Amino acid sequence: MDNQTRVIIEQFVNENIDTFHRKRLAAIKELKLTKVLARKNPYLFRAKNLNRAADLVTAILDAGLSSSEEGSFGGFLEALAVFVAEKTGGGVKSGIPGLDIELMRGGIRYLITVKSGQNWGNADSRKKMTDNFRTALRVLRQNPQMGQLQPIEGICYGKFGVKSPDRGQQDKGDYIRIIGQRFWELISGDAELYVDLIQPLGHEAEAHAAKFEAEKDATYTRLTDEFIHSFCDADYHIDWRKLVETVSRTN
Repeated sequence: MDNQTRVIIEQFVNENIDTFHRKRLAAIKELKLTKVLARKNPYLFRAKNLNRAADLVTAILDAGLSSSEEGSFGGFLEALAVFVAEKTGGGVKSGIPGLDIELMRGGIRYLITVKSGQNWGNADSRKKMTDNFRTALRVLRQNPQMGQLQPIEGICYGKFGVKSPDRGQQDKGDYIRIIGQRFWELISGDAELYVDLIQPLGHEAEAHAAKFEAEKDATYTRLTDEFIHSFCDADYHIDWRKLVETVSRTN
């Protein structure tokens, strides 16, 4: 990859990682206790003997924030992959339902759906992906000039286990799953891009982290205070019955 293209990719990362952090900060400011509680399992927290309001609220929010950030950052990585494919030549954003990138490499047209990590969906989601690949192949093969087509499930990070004959690639029958270094190399032509991306991801990370931690502390204090008023008795013990009723009772 030439230096100019690398600079363009770094600029995209810098701009969009700032957007990720702004959304992350806005999300924690907008947290509502009732909505957070409704998505969590009160039986689990009772079984874990979390009897201090602050500990319970922290556990609930930590779990919720982790899940939210995984999804948000996954979207960023998927957008980055499309951008890289476009800027390094041979790739375009696909207009076919269920596909993200169409890429020409070595005389092969790769039909790529991009996923941030391996554990991105359930069995129904994966069946839908397979159906999308089959539909795309059926439609595109009506054009005799289309040439060789290869569906790809491209995964942005991770690696396969030792039992995989090629640790960067798995043949799933209807498509090939490519992961980590091999995926970024496929869409960019650069075997080192997967590690080079880590540097621009730290763009102003310290400043973003300081803002987020300050807002997170304030949010945890705010929601803990609300929890105490709503779900603790006069002696400040958690009223588990009331909590379960609030989360699960049919109105």
